[in-house]
Amino acid sequence: MQTKIWRVDPQTPDETLLAEAAQAILSGQLVAFPTETVYGLGANAFDRQAVRRVFLAKGRPAQDPLIVHLADAELLSQVAREIPPFAETLARAFWPGPLTLVLPKQEGVLDEITAGLPTVAVRVPAHAVALGLLRASGVPIVAPSANRFGHVSPTTAQHVLEDLGGLIEGILDGGSTHVGVESTVLDLTCTPPHLLRPGGVSLEALQEQIGEVVYLPQKPPEEGELTAQRSPGLLAKHYAPQAELWLFAGQRERALQNMRQTAEQACRSGRRVGVLVGEEARGFFSELPLVLYSLGSEQRYDEMAKRLYAGLRALDRQGVELILAREVTGEGLGLAIRDRLRRAASRVIE
Repeated sequence: MQTKIWRVDPQTPDETLLAEAAQAILSGQLVAFPTETVYGLGANAFDRQAVRRVFLAKGRPAQDPLIVHLADAELLSQVAREIPPFAETLARAFWPGPLTLVLPKQEGVLDEITAGLPTVAVRVPAHAVALGLLRASGVPIVAPSANRFGHVSPTTAQHVLEDLGGLIEGILDGGSTHVGVESTVLDLTCTPPHLLRPGGVSLEALQEQIGEVVYLPQKPPEEGELTAQRSPGLLAKHYAPQAELWLFAGQRERALQNMRQTAEQACRSGRRVGVLVGEEARGFFSELPLVLYSLGSEQRYDEMAKRLYAGLRALDRQGVELILAREVTGEGLGLAIRDRLRRAASRVIE
């Protein structure tokens, strides 16, 4: 199959092109599109065969649920029931935006979407192309990240093409996404609410709106374990590059010195090494024969989040065998970056 690419303006997308992509969605086809977080792989949430094709195209296990995207918060009752006041408060504060709410599902929501669980994950994206596609199609759209399962999430249409070209019908190319990591996932079916996945809306921002929110980083299930997950992105080995990734935790100076020593040893042994660090750490790796990708300023978590997945993919394209990265500390988006690097890492060095 040839994957069609519609190039659209990210702020004011052509309605004719959106209508063409929406018709593809309504006919059971798969269309990738940009959101403010990453590119999503879209399918009609009411079309069982299309939803199943999402899992096949991605190689995604059935126990990993999908997020349903809506054009407006007023449509929430189409897919969710027993909606608590907290949900309305959060929707007013953060929708459209990178916040996913887990709520009791309506009876008509497909089990394939929810991994057979009685809950559904829902959000309203903050991107003109995504909202335009949702409005033009008139249906809720499931949209996991538009990449092969377990690989680095896509932040450009080219990333989608690299992973899913020939496997899906179309891509709406709206340029680079501007948040760069996936949405925050908050479970509102328990008291107090549980933060299942850190993301584009910080834990602190949630607490400002509704008070207590519990975040207990969950241990990923063992490989081969078939337990349904309450949220996407919780399975082991998510967001991983093709290269081996070693993550260095602990005090900054010590971690960077350990990275430098490890890089020297790996380079001497003939391995092609990549380093993923903030701009301020560039000097630690001067004069070494390696590939360095800067995440931008260590003081700008928004910039680091936006560059994270692009950096991992860039190092893969350079053919590195080993990527060395330092763990990000701090609150806000720092928590989301730390979560993604931990899940992508094949080894964590404390």
